[in-house]
Amino acid sequence: VQLVESGGGSAQAGGSLTLSCSASGFTYSSYCMGWFRQAPGKEREGVATIDSDGTRSYAESMKGRFTIFQDDAKNTLYLQMNSLKPEDSAMYSCAANYGTFSTSARASKFLSSGAFQYWGRGTQVTVSS
Repeated sequence: VQLVESGGGSAQAGGSLTLSCSASGFTYSSYCMGWFRQAPGKEREGVATIDSDGTRSYAESMKGRFTIFQDDAKNTLYLQMNSLKPEDSAMYSCAANYGTFSTSARASKFLSSGAFQYWGRGTQVTVSS
């Protein structure tokens, strides 16, 4: 299993970035996916998850600004980030977990716990004011 993130970089506050996570080594459609981030000196934080049926969940602070989506044909997960803030600066990682969340409550638990089986190494996002 391999997850490789890309698309990170520098942006101005109010700007946008789109992150990608290329997946290989597993049957992508059988997995649910998520984005997480970690800033220096802070705990890892769940950003968003997407179930194998396309159902999405977001951390409260990302709702309305971030959009998680995927292209099953390309085995690729995306995170569209708009209205970026300096506090969005972090290392962003994608993660995969076999199966389905089944319910939104369970998806939220995975978002908060980060209990995913496979992880990428991350891509750095830096937002300046």
